[in-house]
Amino acid sequence: MAYIFLDESGDLGFKSKKSSSYFIITCLFTENKRQIEKIVKKTHAQLNRKLKKKTGILHASKEKPITRKRLLKALSRSTSLLMTIYLNKKKVYTKLQNEKQILYNFVTNILLDRIYSKKIVSTKNVIFLIASKRETNKFLNNNFKSYLNNQVRNRHKANMEILIKTPYEEKALQATDFVSWAIFRRYELGDNLYYEIIKNKIIEESPLFP
Repeated sequence: MAYIFLDESGDLGFKSKKSSSYFIITCLFTENKRQIEKIVKKTHAQLNRKLKKKTGILHASKEKPITRKRLLKALSRSTSLLMTIYLNKKKVYTKLQNEKQILYNFVTNILLDRIYSKKIVSTKNVIFLIASKRETNKFLNNNFKSYLNNQVRNRHKANMEILIKTPYEEKALQATDFVSWAIFRRYELGDNLYYEIIKNKIIEESPLFP
């Protein structure tokens, strides 16, 4: 059984000065979900007691450097693979800038297209795509699932079950968050420190609008 865990970094704001310059969507592939869960649990167990009491989950942006490095180094030794699309928001068409949900769905679909074209996952078996919950609106979440399901079935004749969960519900999403954060820092801040740790696991890293 194969799993694709999906998370993003940055934002899709275009007008605010606080908005990021880049938006990143990252997928973590694994046929051994338990392996990723163990990495997250072990990293959490190494936190001091005070930090454990404050939160039940790991957030890359909030953790100390030693915690980030521990988790990313463990992932670099795992059997998982990574793929990411980065979006330079300056190159996004004006029309799409005003349709954030459509843009998000579009970017995610392009990423799935590349996953199937590279034959990273088999079209013969059910693939579980587990996306980190970013919307509280049920309509938008259902629209996201319906759109991707239709694209996968029509374009790749594949069967994919799409789930939307929180990092608390799905521990492997916490690991995906660390990866996406590390890649985001590479483009947004020019910081390669954490990126270099997991670079060996990245099978594709490409821009949406070159």
